[in-house]
Amino acid sequence: MKRIAIQGEVGSFHDITAHHHFPDDQLQIICCSTFEEVFKNMHEDPTVIGIVAIENTIAGSLLHNYALLRDSGFTIVGEHKTHISHCLCALPGQKKEELTEVHSHPVALAQCQQYLSKYPNMKIVETDDTAGSAKNIAAKNLMGVAALCHADAARLYGLEVLEDKVEDNPHNSTRFLIVCDSRKADFLRPLNEADKASIVFSLPHEEGSLSQVLSILSFYRINLTKIQSLPIIGREWEYLFYVDVTYDDLIRYRQSIDAIIPLTRDLRILGEYTAAK
Repeated sequence: MKRIAIQGEVGSFHDITAHHHFPDDQLQIICCSTFEEVFKNMHEDPTVIGIVAIENTIAGSLLHNYALLRDSGFTIVGEHKTHISHCLCALPGQKKEELTEVHSHPVALAQCQQYLSKYPNMKIVETDDTAGSAKNIAAKNLMGVAALCHADAARLYGLEVLEDKVEDNPHNSTRFLIVCDSRKADFLRPLNEADKASIVFSLPHEEGSLSQVLSILSFYRINLTKIQSLPIIGREWEYLFYVDVTYDDLIRYRQSIDAIIPLTRDLRILGEYTAAK
């Protein structure tokens, strides 16, 4: 039995990702209203595994989650890429022309903006979760209200799918991180199978400081797959750099980290894991 903390309700994309990433395990899903609550559950019980969205191909990075991850002290032990598809659903028997509101998470609403523009009479209402919107409509028997969520979530809560795959762009995926207490990391990912790492560091405010780091990574044939900068609160015009790299030689990767440490400040390895296929 694995205990998994997610942001959202059963049927949400975090829940779907949990079951896809751990297909052969029995899971106990801990539903949380916020990502802060996910990490709170992990702090209270070190056996809990967290699943946290970090990046979407359309909406971009979830910047707040970078800070939460760094401050938590937990370790990334995996990642999973989930295709995102939304449906418009409502109570059985409802017709589109009867709908006056559509509820969903702000990111889901943004991903269906072109579709929703065809229905100007529907008021857009932001909520905390896609599946939670469907659950609320069913629990309160809300007539004239639709939800945007995954079709499986609609059926789970007894709603009727009025139209499926309503997202504006079919090439819509979210990358999720699998996070745990560092003492459990080796049980969830064999280090000798890792081929990706996430690191974070700051740099001296000097000309060429970032290019020097990137040059060293290139010298060791370490592939940079993502770099995200976030301002350091209280230190004007200074930044933390969150960097994802892939590699095919663990020793060479470790050598590259040793080589850039003298050029950086507060370098931390957030996790070493297997890249999602």
